Amino acid sequence: MITPTRPATDATFPTRRGGTSETSARSLIGHTLVQVQRLLLRWTRDPMTLMQALLFPALLLVMLNTVLGRQISAFAGHSALYGTVPMTALVGVMSGSVAGAVTMGRERDAGLLARFWVLPVHRASGLVSRIVAEAVRILACTVVIVGVGYVMGFRFDQGVHAALAFLAIPLMYGLAFATMVTAVALFTAKATLVEAISLGSSLLMFFSTGFVPLAAYPPWASPIVAHQPLTCATDAMRALALGGDVSGPLIATTAWSVGAIVVFAVPAAIGYRRASRR
Repeated sequence: MITPTRPATDATFPTRRGGTSETSARSLIGHTLVQVQRLLLRWTRDPMTLMQALLFPALLLVMLNTVLGRQISAFAGHSALYGTVPMTALVGVMSGSVAGAVTMGRERDAGLLARFWVLPVHRASGLVSRIVAEAVRILACTVVIVGVGYVMGFRFDQGVHAALAFLAIPLMYGLAFATMVTAVALFTAKATLVEAISLGSSLLMFFSTGFVPLAAYPPWASPIVAHQPLTCATDAMRALALGGDVSGPLIATTAWSVGAIVVFAVPAAIGYRRASRR
């Protein structure tokens, strides 16, 4: 006599143990944690994601400090690391978001999102898990870049609370950027658009105060450089590490981040639902 076995989906997503509904808050938490683990494992095993999120920013930091560090330090009056460390941390956040969007596009094209949709899984857990996984990835990438900068001479001069706020800015900025990239990736099947976002991120880097001080840019470019989101976030992080005005850049960074989330959160949710039902 053959004993029926339990379906694999029930072992992975325990939705009805003890009568718990798949739409309950308990199911949302459990299913989200399972999918967060899946996403983090997939990203750690993906060479492209690791290179764009960790290796590329770390090498960029070393290269900038080696080639331009002395000149920028002499021009700015303080170590160039107080600008390049925040900037490369933010660049790593953006690069990792683009790599994550590409991975999600592959899952959509392979039908994996649609398979999750027909399983007894909380509907919101797919998108919520990506937000949580992005937050974990952003914090990990920021800590790695700060660690590399620390070896090169970067220090937190404003205390523990300022250091924690320093780590929170890439989290806020990165979640806003990831929301935008997710919305774009879900509404297009063309990888060229994601590549265009990557190109735009590179332009933001080269035209920011983390690359060279604002006074080094020509007058026509100074207003653009001073008010673009990467500059605002970099200036806020520099002030938290070195000292100076924090409120102005922090308010601007918050405005950019909240604005991006407000504009792109609903399209991202609609696009994820549409991709999951294909």
